[in-house]
Amino acid sequence: MPGLLLPIVILLGLVAPIDDAPEAKAPDIRDLVTHGKADSNGVKIHYATMGEGPLVIMLHGFPDFWYTWRAQMPPLAKHFRVVAIDLRGYNESDQPEGVEAYALDRLVEDVAAVVRHFEAESAVIVGHDWGGMIAWSFAMAHPEQTKRLVILNLPHPKGLLRELAENPDQQRASQYARNFQADGAEALIPPALLAGWVQDPEARAIYVEAFGRSSRTAMLNYYRANYPRPPYDQALEGREFPPVSCPVLMIHGLDDTALLPGALAGTWDWIADDLTLITIPGAGHFVQQDASDRVTQTMTWWLTSSPWAP
Repeated sequence: MPGLLLPIVILLGLVAPIDDAPEAKAPDIRDLVTHGKADSNGVKIHYATMGEGPLVIMLHGFPDFWYTWRAQMPPLAKHFRVVAIDLRGYNESDQPEGVEAYALDRLVEDVAAVVRHFEAESAVIVGHDWGGMIAWSFAMAHPEQTKRLVILNLPHPKGLLRELAENPDQQRASQYARNFQADGAEALIPPALLAGWVQDPEARAIYVEAFGRSSRTAMLNYYRANYPRPPYDQALEGREFPPVSCPVLMIHGLDDTALLPGALAGTWDWIADDLTLITIPGAGHFVQQDASDRVTQTMTWWLTSSPWAP
């Protein structure tokens, strides 16, 4: 499948961060967190946690792991119990076999298992990319357990499906997802390539190590189990999306080449509470790292300021 490699390289390797002012080297987040595992119907979900207070659960996307939130965790931990998980299949979480093990309803229940593990009635759910899809879905399936929702570079699923059906640019941008669904695609994404988007050399080495522990088949099973296939005009048929009933903060890097900003239009129609939408020019798909200071400041402000404080 020689045609598979190019879109992967484009997706993972050409996302340039915007320039941030140089700062003193921060302590290694890995020395500041406590690790544990939550049980989700027999699947162990690894997490890293720090801080005390209301529960904030952070969900990464593809290809990533809990470490992606290293800039956001310490500031948020001054106010919250922050729990960043490895999605199933990634890093130190269990890696069940079979495409069906990665269906969206099971991913949602992994989050519910973490809420139960910490004996909380509800939580703020933060998600990026696939973590964003899980976060949207969790808020719709478990509104009583969702205090607030923070979504980074993942449009509401209804907006994404609409764009896939109607927008040829989004269809072309999603070619990588169709390639990921192909049999044997995991053989073409070694850990070093998966970590190609990480700009900092020290962090990239940490990512390569984590991806070496991960299941690349599991990573692609997210796409095989859940990403729509053509004809896209049928993707919305029979799909119901209950209104999201909690306040929502969306942060979207406008240079995302995979998830185009057109899918953001109409989001306010699918949320029954406040929506705060922040777009960041010059930041790409991994906005939490491309514009880490702005993302951290925005999240901290939104989660600690009335009327949005949990």
